[in-house]
Amino acid sequence: MGENIIGRAESALAGGKEGTGEASVLPLLILGARTFAVKVADLVADIPHLRLAGFVENLERERCGQTLEGVPVYWVEEMARLAGSHWAVCALSTTHRSRFIEQVAAYGPRFTTAVHPSARVSARTSVGEGTIICVGAILASHTRVGRHVIINSGAIIGHHTEIGDYATIQPGANIAGACRVGEATYIGIGAVVIDHITIGAHSVVGAGAVVTTDVPDHVLVVGVQARVV
Repeated sequence: MGENIIGRAESALAGGKEGTGEASVLPLLILGARTFAVKVADLVADIPHLRLAGFVENLERERCGQTLEGVPVYWVEEMARLAGSHWAVCALSTTHRSRFIEQVAAYGPRFTTAVHPSARVSARTSVGEGTIICVGAILASHTRVGRHVIINSGAIIGHHTEIGDYATIQPGANIAGACRVGEATYIGIGAVVIDHITIGAHSVVGAGAVVTTDVPDHVLVVGVQARVV
């Protein structure tokens, strides 16, 4: 965890179009075709180096052949021909999105980050491939964000904190410094995690919870102070 994919994407753009000096634009496929995917499409519209090229569906094949937000909805098996020329992010807010990502990864696409221009990500923080960082999010220095993480609007991640792969941090959540959030853990809207707390893998912190003690793997905690239920 912690490879800075933002830097990799910028390197891919740096050469621009051969002989022109113009910046390249990455054609982007969004995995998912529900409401959160539409929100991510709106985010992508504000990112100059990304161009929305389509959505990818893996559940309801009848939705394919239609358009959504003016671009095609592709069936997942079409990634066999699209993977070599497109980049991807997964816009499923569930932490079980790893299943869809692994299905698509078998076709060999490149995953990029989608970071809204209004988000503030410290230059001393690393962000893994496939991560989405929404409007107004703040990531402080020396933090490591894993692969395919979703950091939703207005969330705050403190310094020297580690966010595991496939985690979801929902709007307005505030995770203080020197914390650790495990793989595929879900932090609900407006939750607060005080400093130096570890939250285990595959756990859920309910909306508005205040976490003041460590949380084990595979549990749900709610309330002020947060308790396992």
